Amino acid sequence: MFEVQHIIESGGILLIGLIIFAETGLLLGFFLPGDTLLFAAGFFAAQGELPLPALLFVVTMSAIIGNEVGYEIGSRTGSKIFRKKDGILFREEYITRASDFYEKHGGKTIVLARFIPIVRTFSSVVAGVGKMPRIKFLTYNIIGALLWCVTMILLGFWLGSRIPHIDKYIMPVVLFASAVTIGPTLYHVGKELINRKLRSKKQD
Repeated sequence: MFEVQHIIESGGILLIGLIIFAETGLLLGFFLPGDTLLFAAGFFAAQGELPLPALLFVVTMSAIIGNEVGYEIGSRTGSKIFRKKDGILFREEYITRASDFYEKHGGKTIVLARFIPIVRTFSSVVAGVGKMPRIKFLTYNIIGALLWCVTMILLGFWLGSRIPHIDKYIMPVVLFASAVTIGPTLYHVGKELINRKLRSKKQD
């Protein structure tokens, strides 16, 4: 579990923005706790340790730019990202799935992916691979970033300013938020690992 207080003291809003950028734009950022960080940042903003308007602006822009970088990575590298057929995160079949899904649902995917850990890291990359029109991607990228950042930060801000002595319970609340957001993803990955082992045993 990362230490939010340390992040605020050592880098403040700029470091928070960098972390959000890495999680949404860089393939190696999928392990970063974006939801938890935004929620906790909103809480500390309610305590007067961060300016709320600047926090909202910086993290939203970081999320937008991060997704644009992810899209560019996908559009430039193409199917090379998915060359490993039996990978858990990168699989060739994802190209076809992504293209079909984006063709049918389009921007809805980009918006909803913001609220799903790990998925939000790769959604923009897959959109680039699937050749989603850039203007369409940018439009839904902005909508998704605004909804995600504003919702998570203001939720933390609201709890931090409304509930008396919430500072005594911030760690349990943040842990619960992390479990709720990352739980479905861990379930999917675990299920995939089990299925792969079962298929391997059948082949043996």
